Order: sequence, then structure tokens, then C-alpha cells
Amino acid sequence: MTQTDYKFSLLRERPLLLQVEDSPMNLFAMLEVKREPQRRFSALACFRKVKLYGFFLGLMVMFLVMASYVLTGDKKGLLLTPSPYHFTTLVNTAPFPFNLSSAKDYANIKLVVKNIASKVEFSSRQIPDIKDLIHSEPHLFSVIPRKFLPNVKNPCWYEEHSGNITADPYGANLYARYSKRFRTAFDHLRNAFREHLYRHGNKYYRMRCLPFFYIIGQPKCGTTDLYDRLRLHPDVRFTTFKEPHWWTRKRFGIIRLSEGFHDRYPVEDYLDLFDPAAYQIHEHLQRNSSEGSSKHNIIIGEASASTMWDNNAWVYFYDNATEAEPPFLIQDFVHAVQPDARFIVMLRDPVERLYSDYLYFGIANKSAEDFHEKVSESLQLFEGCLAEFSMRSCVYNTTLNNAMPVRLQVGLYIVYLLDWLTVFHRDQILVLRLEDHASNRKYTMHKVFDFLSLGPLTDQKEAEITKSPASNTRRPADKNLGPMLPVTKEILREFYSPFNQKLARVLRNESFLWESHSNLM
Repeated sequence: MTQTDYKFSLLRERPLLLQVEDSPMNLFAMLEVKREPQRRFSALACFRKVKLYGFFLGLMVMFLVMASYVLTGDKKGLLLTPSPYHFTTLVNTAPFPFNLSSAKDYANIKLVVKNIASKVEFSSRQIPDIKDLIHSEPHLFSVIPRKFLPNVKNPCWYEEHSGNITADPYGANLYARYSKRFRTAFDHLRNAFREHLYRHGNKYYRMRCLPFFYIIGQPKCGTTDLYDRLRLHPDVRFTTFKEPHWWTRKRFGIIRLSEGFHDRYPVEDYLDLFDPAAYQIHEHLQRNSSEGSSKHNIIIGEASASTMWDNNAWVYFYDNATEAEPPFLIQDFVHAVQPDARFIVMLRDPVERLYSDYLYFGIANKSAEDFHEKVSESLQLFEGCLAEFSMRSCVYNTTLNNAMPVRLQVGLYIVYLLDWLTVFHRDQILVLRLEDHASNRKYTMHKVFDFLSLGPLTDQKEAEITKSPASNTRRPADKNLGPMLPVTKEILREFYSPFNQKLARVLRNESFLWESHSNLM
């Protein structure tokens, strides 16, 4: 099958499903036309019939226009555009209606998983040169300085404000353009902007800050609960909303994954999100400037759960120089501007994570049987990619990621972690398990406090942080669907097993095998 035949068969034989962090979305609306019994028509009835057919014809034209965006690969159209790096030796991707009681079907999918396991390898990646990073994103490196204020714990600096101090500093911010919620937050910042300018001589300066730490992943692993608890700490501040997705999406112009590319968000728009905390840090410095150089201890966090794994936009913006592996990853740029940043990763059993992901982001008609079929189809697609490319190439393959009906790749934690460890030291990345957090929140929160070097808390504040109910738990309607099928769980456990084994060895902790309920880390 040629690449063109594959793309057309994929569209013809099954609907494309788009998995998104924000909300699920159907790409096409199904049109059902019922024929009326034959009868004699009056002149008026014929006229109505002509109008009806005209309406259906118009809808069909709209359908074909939408499909053309997908098939032509227009970057400004839908994000289901294939990447330039296709895999051609895929198995048949026709609908995969497994007979769950069929020994033949069970044997076939077990063989697929076995073939995948035989090709699991963890090769080292080539680290890009800093000059190449600067050349690819010159504006980013022109805005962020190489050194930060020495008497502030959080990475901050003063930037000269060259514009009119009465002008709206947030009027062009693209985060505000696409959301009423963001506009409300910026209204407050706008009113406080001028009083937080710092005057030195005839020039005005504003404080700018980056995060001290990032909660980088993974989706459906408890990042929202960790975020909600951490922001209760008196020394911790976050962005004006939980997930800016700037490093992975907004800086490439991705507003919503279903809408393709828009204007790229400049780094200044991202920095604006830290202004509430920057104002507080600036006030503290001004208030205590006469008291010596005591360090201000407020730190800022950022909690986009896509940061660890989502590199799907790279194929559209960076030249391919490594045979379908991204030449640059998100962490390369973060490290270049913030080599001392810290990162928190929350993981859970990848089998359970995938089912939770399906329930949360899936469309209507969800069921354990439907999940099984989507898992089986995704495994076939992943196996087909490995027939041509390396493990890392397939994990970061945009075409494959868009084609798989469930996000198998997000649970391959060790692939992403090893790539983060190529640029950051192990002691800069705290890896937690959701299972441990759920059983003893006080234990995991103390690990986080120690990791971030946060000060002691009163017993009352600690109780408020550790004893509040869990956030973002499974919805009642999804709970009613019950667990996944035992056969699906068995297949997924076998698929993820070699990756979990490597993860446990790297972290020196067998609880990351997820073979049983283990002791706390």
C-alpha cells in the first residue's frame, strides 16, 4: 500500500479521532437521509423536493471541503494534517471488530504486542548545539537574559519598558484574545501595571519572571490535584490559569488542536501570565531594599501536563536532520534559557492511565468493548511504524499520534524521561506515583516541599493542603461504564511491561513496575 492509498483508506474506512487536553470534538457530522415511499407528487411537492436535495448537496460540498483540508495537508487548516514523515509498511487499518471470544483474534493481537516488544530499544539522542537552538528561535533568546536577579529565589529580571506607560500593556496578548477568562485576569493586571513599574533615571522598568518549577506530566496522572494543593502554600504562585501549554503548543500557534495553526504566541505573552507573582516579588524588593539583601522566597510554578511529551508540532517548524526523529525537543529550549529549573512528574500505572484518558477525552458511545477495539487498532499502527522507524521516531511521529484512536504513546514514560535526562540532571526532576499520592498525600506533599526547598508550614496550613478532597476525579457517568475488559488489561500490561522495567531500573524503584501495590517511595 502506498502512502497516498493508506491516507485515503484511513479516512474512508474509519473516522479519525482527535484526542485533546481541553475538550473532545467530532470532526465530521454524520448525515442520514431517509427515503420516502414513492408516490405522486404535486407541483408544490416537487418544488419542496428540489429544495431538500439542494440543501443536502450544500452539506455534501461542505463535507468535501473539510475532507480536502485533511487530504491536502494545509497547515492553516485542520491539525489532522499528516506530517512529512509517513510510515508505509503498516498493517491493514480497516475497522478492527475483534471477536473477544475468538482465540484467533486474541492470538493475533498477542503476536502484535510480541513483535513490538522485540523492537523496544532505548538509544541515546543527539543533543542540539546551542547555536542551532538560538538560530531556530532567535526572538526567545533575545527576550530572556542569561542571568537573573541574585537576591530573588525565583528566576526574575528587570526589563526596560520602552512604550508609553499609559498604553495598554496587555492589549495585544493572544491569550486574552482567545478567552474571556483570560481577559478578566488581564483587566486586573492592567489596572495595577503602572504602579509596579520601577523608575531608574529617566527610564522605566518592569519585572519579568519565569517559573521556578514546572509540573510537566503526565495527563490523567493527578497533576491537577497536585497543582490545587501546591497553590495553597503561602510561598507558591502559579500562572493565571493552570495549563498555558506555551512550550508545546501556543508558541507554534496552536490554539485548539482541531483548528490548526494561528498566530504564534510570542514569549512576551507567556511572561505576562507570571505578572501577578512578579508584582508581589517586586513589591517585596521595594519594601525591603533598606533591610539588606535578604532573599525573597516566593516561587512560581507552571503546570502544563503536555510539557513532558508533546512534540507534535516539530515537523512543521524545524528541518528534519535526524531521520524522522525531532532535531529539537521542548526540553532543549527550556534548558537553554533555564538550566537550573526544576520539574515534577506525576505518573500512574500506564494501563489505568490509558483507560482514564479514553473515558475523559473520548466521544459518545464509550464502552469497554469500544476501548478494546481502539487499543487493538492503535497497537497495529504502532507495530507498523516500528517496521520502518526507531522507537523514538515512532513515539514522536506526528502522523502516528494523530492516527491512533487512543494515546498509547503517552504511557511510554521512560522514553520521555530519558530524553529529559539528556539535558537536565537527575536531581532536578522529581518523579512521583499517583498511587502513592492517593494513599498518603502528606508523604508526597512533603517530598514536593523538600524538592522545592519550601519553608515550614503551620499545622493548620499543612492540614489544609494535605486533607482536602482529591481534584479532577473520574466523572460519575464514566464510573458507570465499569472497568476495562480483563483481556484488554492483559494485552496492555504486556505492551507496557518492557518500558516499565526500564523505568524502574532508571529510577531504582520497583514500584514503577506497577505489578502490585507497593510501599511508598
